[in-house]
Amino acid sequence: METILGLAFLAISLPVNLPFRHPFPPRVEPSYSFPSLSIAQSNESHQVDQYLVPNLEPLDPHVFSRLDELDRPTLSIDIPNTDDGRRFQEIIQYANTHNLPAASMGEIMQAVAEQFLGAQYQAGLLDRSPQETLVISLQNFDCVLFVETVLALARNIALQDYQYQTFTHHLIDQRYRNGHLNGYCSRLHYFSDWISDNQRRGTVHNITFSLGGVSLKKKLNFMSTHQSHYDRLANHNANYQCIVEMEAHLERITIDYIPTQQIRSLDSSLQPGDIIGIATNIPGLDVTHTGLVYRTAKGQIGLIHASPKGKVTVSQDLLRYVNNVKDSIGILVARPLDPRQINTVNP
Repeated sequence: METILGLAFLAISLPVNLPFRHPFPPRVEPSYSFPSLSIAQSNESHQVDQYLVPNLEPLDPHVFSRLDELDRPTLSIDIPNTDDGRRFQEIIQYANTHNLPAASMGEIMQAVAEQFLGAQYQAGLLDRSPQETLVISLQNFDCVLFVETVLALARNIALQDYQYQTFTHHLIDQRYRNGHLNGYCSRLHYFSDWISDNQRRGTVHNITFSLGGVSLKKKLNFMSTHQSHYDRLANHNANYQCIVEMEAHLERITIDYIPTQQIRSLDSSLQPGDIIGIATNIPGLDVTHTGLVYRTAKGQIGLIHASPKGKVTVSQDLLRYVNNVKDSIGILVARPLDPRQINTVNP
């Protein structure tokens, strides 16, 4: 599992001051018609997620109208001329149409995640280039890329900042140590480290311990002990040595997790959009899969995630899903912090 793991303005004619509507209709039809998975169906015999294992067309003029109404929400025109750029526009327009900025951070997270239902799972997206570059995908995801993308978009929407550049800055801020992209080793490869770094800079809050979590005594060294599994390590000694040093520093991080048998008791405590990491007993590794808490129309706690079985989907019962992930022992939980309530600027 390759861990984390990524102006001028045009006025848009979009309805404003609309009542907040919930639940939000997902982009993929039919709305909320997610089949309940049987244990057999949801069992992925889950091999380690490869991302987590340290393994425009011109803008359509019909989209915009009444350009003289400068008090309308504005969308940056630095959006790339790509499918990803168009998806970014669609999601921002959806957010304004449904008045998502008036919602809670968790509700924004769930509504944005729903827009990607059916998107294809694709492993190894961050490692296709021999050099570390910012990878953005709004079409295909691995499990961590999905979480990062939803979180970055939700931060944009909460702040009513619709610049594409802000979205890319959020991705860099979340994916790399101290928010700085400085080579392969600057990526937050282990998910417990991802949570710790993002908490330190005010993006998320690790609530695992407060929910009854227990400490996991484990040395994180999966990447360095499986060097041949990673092209960027197997053929690059400098990267390998840097990873060895990074893993040594991770010994100071406390890894808390909630044992599987306690998950059911958390139903009233978990909120939509809470970030879930599935803890593992695989030596040297902390987490093998990630996703977001999804509260169904019936109030059940599920998981919306980029599934290695092929696409972004909703597993309607979080406990049942975790039980069927190979080598799982429980979950880590981090809550996205609402940027509207943060007065300090991250360094």
